[in-house]
Amino acid sequence: MAEAPRQIAVLGSTGSIGKNALRVIAASGGRLQVAALSAHSQLDLLVAQAVEFSPRWVVATDIQVAEKFDWSKLPKGTELLMGSSELNRVVGQPQIDVVLAAIVGRAGLESTWAALDSKKTVALANKETLVMAGPLVMQLARERGATLIPVDSEHSAIAQALRAGQTAEVERLVLTASGGAFRHLSQNQLKQVTVAEALEHPNWDMGPKITVDSATMMNKALEIIEAHWLFDVPSERIEVAIHPQSVVHSLVEFVDGSVIAQMSPPDMRLPIQYALYYPDRVGGVAERLDWGASFSLEFSPPDPDRYPALELGHQCARSGGTSGTVLNGANEAAVGSFLAGELHFTEIVPACRSVLQSHNFESDPTLDRLIDLDRWARQEVSHWVFA
Repeated sequence: MAEAPRQIAVLGSTGSIGKNALRVIAASGGRLQVAALSAHSQLDLLVAQAVEFSPRWVVATDIQVAEKFDWSKLPKGTELLMGSSELNRVVGQPQIDVVLAAIVGRAGLESTWAALDSKKTVALANKETLVMAGPLVMQLARERGATLIPVDSEHSAIAQALRAGQTAEVERLVLTASGGAFRHLSQNQLKQVTVAEALEHPNWDMGPKITVDSATMMNKALEIIEAHWLFDVPSERIEVAIHPQSVVHSLVEFVDGSVIAQMSPPDMRLPIQYALYYPDRVGGVAERLDWGASFSLEFSPPDPDRYPALELGHQCARSGGTSGTVLNGANEAAVGSFLAGELHFTEIVPACRSVLQSHNFESDPTLDRLIDLDRWARQEVSHWVFA
């Protein structure tokens, strides 16, 4: 008997990860089906996606925008829901097998939490969930018997490489980083960086916030924290290597010296597909390496003076508690200020450091307390920016 199609809820379907996920689903030959889609304000695209995939639900999280929008083209069999709280209800529907959590930033925390609480398999592209509330999220997943599969290319690579050994046999995790668009610029040149220049990533096609994080290397700082909680590895055994080609997506070194790497062209469809089909592998649409062509791979250690964000990531992974939430909230606000022309590129990380150092650390916060501190951190950046 043929296996029933997996029903997928794509949260953040109009973003880069969401759009790539829909390409994977479209190429699945019916093995994957869209049960729900969500978007914040790109409602024309959301409707076009609904017309193509006929989901049971669509959720428009920005109520004010949604109420003014013309929904007449929405398929008749698709139920329209408005407001971010509706995400929590949709992900708990028994028809849904896998929730792809691809909402960018802190906004994705509650719906990811609700999916895990509903015992779903969560394909996690929202690293901020673990950065903010790693211990609480991992405990919830264990208690509820939910499955958490990383979608970030680096953490997907580590998850795949870890299948070669036991957790107790791991010596270190190595996260690779392209170094962003400005790895060759001097400090003086970095001070002149424009928003347009920061949004030109050399290898990946990503949203604006993540692209800026790549240039500051804050994305890698957040990934250090995520890897610490996801794989239960101390921060001192998590390292970063600059790898400009973005072909090796991360590595695991085992205690005997063996290093297992996951390699592929920089194409997010591969880690998305891995998560949606987990634990199976199937043929897919992702780009493949051309072994008939010559290519080289370079690795180098990151310069801590050029990438001070990395130490903030290690610091937050070591201390836990409220640190990750404060760093993430400050960074989201600082990047937003940079994109709005209110902050220089070279001020993003110092602003985050300032807020992190000034907060009153708590070692065992509740989820509600973390949400309050996220709000506080954002407000502190606004004071820092306009001081």
